[in-house]
Amino acid sequence: MTWNVMCACDFDMKFTFVYAGWEGSANDCRVFNEALNNPKFEFSHPPHGEYYVVDSGYPSTTGFLMPFKGQRYHRNDYRNRRPKTTVELFNNRHSSTRNVIERSFDSLNKRFPILSIMPCFPLNTQTCIVTACCALHNFIREEEIADKNFEEFGENWWNREPEEIQDYVPPTHISISLAERRRQMDDLRKKIANELAIKAGMTQIT
Repeated sequence: MTWNVMCACDFDMKFTFVYAGWEGSANDCRVFNEALNNPKFEFSHPPHGEYYVVDSGYPSTTGFLMPFKGQRYHRNDYRNRRPKTTVELFNNRHSSTRNVIERSFDSLNKRFPILSIMPCFPLNTQTCIVTACCALHNFIREEEIADKNFEEFGENWWNREPEEIQDYVPPTHISISLAERRRQMDDLRKKIANELAIKAGMTQIT
């Protein structure tokens, strides 16, 4: 049996949010909405004007920047070719940035094989194991700068000064419609894509 685990991480490969306990068949958006809308999970929203870089399984809404759908995305898609359009260029940069979460999971799974071959414990026990492994992952990342596991999957991010996370009103509490929040993030995505296009000498999105 597989599980849907929603995680967020920073550029230091440390998990900043872990939500486990959903079956693998659960829709990503359903898990996402539960994590954001249920106060007991204490989801850490990004400071105003910043955002999480998320994959296409998540909704386009305030604080969450997704790629353009239906276009080349993964880094392997560009292994033998350069991005040819503004949309492809954005997706390529988006994928390169979001790659830190993939490297974090690879590091986590290699260090804790139990996550790939989870024994038939009760659901609550399995959920606790996932959370505990992520916590240990973070502890080792903070204490063992020369850890071989992180050397294999990471980059030299430990010299970065951690950014101060400011409290602000979560998007779900702002009196603005879902359609408007989606439009705002779509406009931001287009703006970023066009700024990349200008630097690369490409045609902008109109």
